[in-house]
Amino acid sequence: MQGFSDGAAGAGVGVDLAQLQSTMHTIEVACTSIQMHINPTAAEATILSLSQSPQPYKACQFILENSQVANARFQAAAAIRDAAIREWGFLSAEDRRNLISFCLCFVMQHASSPEGYVQAKVSSVAAQLMKRGWLDFKPEEKEAFLYQVNQAILGGHGVDVQFIGVNFLESLVSEFSPSTSSAMGLPREFHEQCRRSLELNYLKTFYCWARDAALSVTNKIVESDAAVPEVKVCNAALRLMLQILNWEFQNDTNSMKAGINVFSAGIRNDTASTKRSECVIVQPGPAWRDVLISSGHVGWLLGLYAALRQKFSQKFPREGYWLDCPIAVSARKLIVQFCSLTGTIFPSDNGKMQENHLLQLLSEILQWIDPPDAVAKAIEEGKSESEMLDGCRGLLSIATVMTPFVFDQLLKAIRPFGTLTLLSNLMCEVVKVLMTNNTDEETWSWEARDILLDTWTILLLPMDGSGGDAVLPPEGKHAAANLFGMIVESELKVASASVANDDGDSDYLQASISAMDERLSSYALIARAAIDVTIPLLTRLFSERFARLHQGRGIIDPTETLEELYSLLLITGHVLADEGDGETPLVPTAIQMHFVDIVEGEKHPVVVLSGAIIRFAEQSMDPGVRATVFSPRLMEAVIWFLARWSHTYLMPLEEANSHLSHDYERQLQSINSRKALLSFFGEHNQGKTVLNIIVHISMMTLMSYPGEKDLQGLTCHHLLPTLVRRKSVCHQLVSLDSWRDLANAFTNEKALFLLSSANQRSLAQTLVLSASGLRNLEASNQFVRSLMVHMTTYLVELSNKNDLKNVAQQPDIIMSVSCLLERLRGAASAAEPRTQRAIYEMGISVMNPVLLLLEVYKHESAVVYLLLKFIVDWVDGQISYLEGQETASVIDFCMRLLQLYSSHNIGKISVSLSSTLLSEAKTEKYKDLRALLQLLSSLCSKDLVDFSSDSVEVTGTNISQVVFFGLHIITPLISLELLKYPKLCHDYFSLLSHILEVYPETLAQLNSEAFAHILGTLDFGLHHQDGDIVNMCLGALKALASYHYREVCAGKTGLGSHAAGGNIAEGIFSRFLRSLLQLLLFEDYSPDLVGAAADALLPLILCEQGLYQRLGNELIERQTNPTLKSRLANALHSLTSANHLSSTLDRVNYQRFRKNLNSFLIEVRGFLRTM
Repeated sequence: MQGFSDGAAGAGVGVDLAQLQSTMHTIEVACTSIQMHINPTAAEATILSLSQSPQPYKACQFILENSQVANARFQAAAAIRDAAIREWGFLSAEDRRNLISFCLCFVMQHASSPEGYVQAKVSSVAAQLMKRGWLDFKPEEKEAFLYQVNQAILGGHGVDVQFIGVNFLESLVSEFSPSTSSAMGLPREFHEQCRRSLELNYLKTFYCWARDAALSVTNKIVESDAAVPEVKVCNAALRLMLQILNWEFQNDTNSMKAGINVFSAGIRNDTASTKRSECVIVQPGPAWRDVLISSGHVGWLLGLYAALRQKFSQKFPREGYWLDCPIAVSARKLIVQFCSLTGTIFPSDNGKMQENHLLQLLSEILQWIDPPDAVAKAIEEGKSESEMLDGCRGLLSIATVMTPFVFDQLLKAIRPFGTLTLLSNLMCEVVKVLMTNNTDEETWSWEARDILLDTWTILLLPMDGSGGDAVLPPEGKHAAANLFGMIVESELKVASASVANDDGDSDYLQASISAMDERLSSYALIARAAIDVTIPLLTRLFSERFARLHQGRGIIDPTETLEELYSLLLITGHVLADEGDGETPLVPTAIQMHFVDIVEGEKHPVVVLSGAIIRFAEQSMDPGVRATVFSPRLMEAVIWFLARWSHTYLMPLEEANSHLSHDYERQLQSINSRKALLSFFGEHNQGKTVLNIIVHISMMTLMSYPGEKDLQGLTCHHLLPTLVRRKSVCHQLVSLDSWRDLANAFTNEKALFLLSSANQRSLAQTLVLSASGLRNLEASNQFVRSLMVHMTTYLVELSNKNDLKNVAQQPDIIMSVSCLLERLRGAASAAEPRTQRAIYEMGISVMNPVLLLLEVYKHESAVVYLLLKFIVDWVDGQISYLEGQETASVIDFCMRLLQLYSSHNIGKISVSLSSTLLSEAKTEKYKDLRALLQLLSSLCSKDLVDFSSDSVEVTGTNISQVVFFGLHIITPLISLELLKYPKLCHDYFSLLSHILEVYPETLAQLNSEAFAHILGTLDFGLHHQDGDIVNMCLGALKALASYHYREVCAGKTGLGSHAAGGNIAEGIFSRFLRSLLQLLLFEDYSPDLVGAAADALLPLILCEQGLYQRLGNELIERQTNPTLKSRLANALHSLTSANHLSSTLDRVNYQRFRKNLNSFLIEVRGFLRTM
């Protein structure tokens, strides 16, 4: 709607009043239509046309000043923002200033307006425009705007204007903050420069303005008996101070976060990132000391909240609603935030000033949480829990910046006990409430428990990340022991109570073992802090329940006791051992460093506890006991415990742990005790006996609990794989009769053929991996052959049947084939140098059967997928080890496989299918094509990692040609619809970009159809909405263009000889140069892509310098404004000449061009998008 255009912001004289009124009426009608749901599409288009009109500022200002429809004013403000950001490049300096001044004046003049959302929008627009011009404005221009804001905040123009002033600063800080800034279509470097400038020059000033605004109204608030308008000013000021403290400070050079580019993707490098509760560390640096520490500011804040608290407590002694009023919430949040203040803002005085600062805060927070029993009782009787929860958050913040010892000492300055005792008492009270109100609903006590657990976790995890456990003072250990006892009591009560709960949806009964893992890990840290008390406690609790089961067998229902044992097994497993996360976990430091006076292994408390649990688990081998005691649920906990425990204690590495302690003498004292513990379940003591028990139990769970997928899954995926991770265990494992029995059962027992497919695969993988424990190389390979020969023989014999097509369709045959393929896949994925030969022979023996089965089962999608995944895993495990002739055979087989699959599947997905069937067909093809892409990627890896003694080129095999050919076979199957599956799309472009970057010369050898198809998908990927895919395509473009340019510079043809009768390469690069310039100048994209785009654009320009000049001239000629024409011409010239840019493609030149492109886009992108 061109009628909305009105010229520049300062040129309002000639604008027709009737036209302005007509525009306002049109927008009002559109807004009303949307609210009334009358033709909303047309109404939205009308509003959008206002934002998209060139220079609609006068019309928007007229609507803001004259419209009676609030939403119309809101939309007018939004339109000013959109147009100004878009047109910023050609607005005059005066127009830019006028727009910001108008928005600021508007919100000040309408400060008492009831439509707060309109005011907030206009304020936000002013903030965004100020940021857009931040690097352009002179210091005096910024000062002029901010002086206006400061005058408002001082309060001389009334409370409403004061509130608006503070509110504007809140919007401004939000715009400059990385996590809340608005998109402006500019490189990240622009945002980073703005952020750095505000932090260095203005942020502290804004904080002082907010503090002064709050100071100016607090007396009136405290002294008034009625609600006063000053409350909203104070609340806004407190919010702004909190927002500024939440700023990610970068200019403190000693900060742990200094030097991080906060506009780049990444994870914050602080200890709060792993906790359930949010806790932001505040590190503003020494420049802030006078404002935050030395000025008595914290004392004023605490005094304000204490005065409000006393005032309302006296006025409404039985009411707690005021705790949730905005000013109380904001004050508490700010107090909590001050608790996490740390870093160089405090002087180097051995932490004295920081301790005094925290003690001052803790003294106030105590009133919110102490005494814990009285606080909990008041909340249960109806008082708001918000103050108590904020008190818990305050303790968490203090713990985040203090060592356990200093944390504990803080409270001793004013109380006879330490902070750890308070923390323990507080959490004990919360746990009591949880026990009393055993409910599935998340109550305040749930939240308090999580916050307090995070506090214990942050205290007990070592600050240096060494993996050891923090040492508490004696009183702290006592507090931890009391708390752990209460926690265990609570968990046992919940467990036994769950038996009487008839609700089938009970969280406790349905919870998987992993669901409670995070909470149990925190419990374990608390237990280890007082390990000399908690291990005997757990031993006693287990003994009592074992005795109860034995005495009441056949007389008393054991269900409650079994649920308690389930819970105890989970807790004990976490206390005794860590997860490992892919590594072999060591015995926890707390366990190794305690019990130093015990040198006999069988008397070590950990051995006593472990032995009791293992003997209990061994009873499951008795069918009678198993039937009455070992339910599938309890067996899950047993298997989980054995897996976690054996990973740490079963035949552990005798060496290591030389870094256990910095105290050498203490280490010497504990070394005998540690040896006693580690050797008891070692290779030369009880280790082999326990290993044998575990194998028997594992086999029993697979044979005696049919259909229990979760239990069997824990056995196959956790317990058994744990046993084959270490060679020392493997050596003993393969010598056991029980392990040979398991291998024989795997081959012959029908029960194991009924396991789920994933369990079959994992079991096969584990058995093959165990072969590495055999001392002799040939014995290892023979073990694998014996294990798999029955399966390969079956498939060969099946494929040789004359009536294969009929036999293969029988349900039992399909099930058998599927089962065997899963097992073969598991074995293939277990490939390692020691057993590589046997697994290679296994795959070679079924090559022809695989192709025959692929033909026979072409309509059985599930079997086809299994066939493909087996080949993918087998090739992936073998390709790096194969000699030249073997590689040629495998590649020939893969090509036949690809051609066969392609011939069966081209055009198979029909649009005539129903939507449900079409969706299923797409999903099947998606899975198959991902597998084929993974197969090609595995073949690619031969050029990168090759352990063979000869080269594949000796046999005339060229990996790059093979992969391109394979890609040519399957790309016709990959439709644009299938590329909507994110994983398939990512795998496809990952492979495509890799081969174009590594083998650009091979592209010229493809036929025209394949060449065009690959370039077409590359163009599709370049405009994909997933930034990673665009990035990969830009990398491929860079590789192609730079390869061609270097080849041409060397006097070669590059990609230009691809087809006879024309220079196809020139057409390629012309096409992509146009496409990339169009994307950068006129389309929306992530600022993260600018660097990769620059790297692709530079070689494209060098390849097509003539076209680049023509395109630049076209852009210049389209400009009618002489000023903008000149700016564009200069910018285009600087793009290829500034910063001493040359025509070489080296690292320095790429960096220079990146800087040039960033400057170019900031200069011209805004006004080019208005053309």
